[in-house]
Amino acid sequence: MPSILIINPNSTESMTKSLESLVDSLGFSQTKYGFFTAPSGPKSIDNMEDAAASTAHCLPHLEPLLSQYDSFLVACYSEHPLIPALKSQPAVLEGRKPVTGIFEASISASLQLVGPKQQFGIITSGKAWEVILADSVYKYLGTESSIKFSGVESTGLNATDLHSGSAADVERRMLEATKRLVWKGNVGVICLGCAGMTGLTELVREVCLAELGDEEGGAVRIVDGVQAGVAFLEGAVRARN
Repeated sequence: MPSILIINPNSTESMTKSLESLVDSLGFSQTKYGFFTAPSGPKSIDNMEDAAASTAHCLPHLEPLLSQYDSFLVACYSEHPLIPALKSQPAVLEGRKPVTGIFEASISASLQLVGPKQQFGIITSGKAWEVILADSVYKYLGTESSIKFSGVESTGLNATDLHSGSAADVERRMLEATKRLVWKGNVGVICLGCAGMTGLTELVREVCLAELGDEEGGAVRIVDGVQAGVAFLEGAVRARN
């Protein structure tokens, strides 16, 4: 039975619990899942400095687990340094074990889903991520610009706020960010750019329907990076075998 370790590189245990619920709902019953929460370090990863710090806190505790799983998903929506750090570990290299992050998985999924004249965009947490993620998208695509990418809009909340903050405030800020993104043009795919947005797909869908109408809004695809990452690793592990 294939196995996937889903890694929450921040130290907020409740966020890991929400990831467990999402993965359970996917119904991949022929796969074994494990979940890891950073034992210390940032409660919320709000910039690349936090990402680097979280790597230092996580890696020593992950090393003993690398022989126990077939693949690894880093559940932070960023170009997280833990991903290359894991890929370079002997147990991963020798076992040809796939490693990905929810950012990479969601961009790959978006490129498959976006229509010929459409764009994809990202809704994220704090404003600092707008530039960071846009630069990461262009780096991932290997270009300095792309007509396929409409950009990044932020809620101004950090990951823990999105997960456990005031429901009314989270909803308002998600609504505002989604509106700004769909008003940019022909957005056919929206990426949920934070693991703390797990479970908010329907809220984003409601905004698309309200702003674009039933036909156009209903056609917008919403990509959850955790779902995309799990689906990618499912395929990668089975293809490897």
